[in-house]
Amino acid sequence: MDEEAITIRLSRDQALVLSDWLYQGMFRSDDLAGIVHDSAVWSPIYAISGALDKTLSEIFMPDYDTRLEEAKERLRANLYGAASESTTPDEDPTATS
Repeated sequence: MDEEAITIRLSRDQALVLSDWLYQGMFRSDDLAGIVHDSAVWSPIYAISGALDKTLSEIFMPDYDTRLEEAKERLRANLYGAASESTTPDEDPTATS
């Protein structure tokens, strides 16, 4: 088995938003098994979540919610232009109605 470590680089905004998403899915819903059916995937999920928690001081700041929303808005704007609304994975954010 290859044990060479893999490095993933994220912006601080990406890390903050991913950390919150993982927290919501893993701890708030209490249903990781319902979200991720293959328990082999849990190990990397826990590793990523733990690494983010150790790195992000923002998660302990009193204005965390504000920082999180601002990070989400910057990521949306960067990904979709000026779009401020979320899209689902099957939606095309560039499609015109």
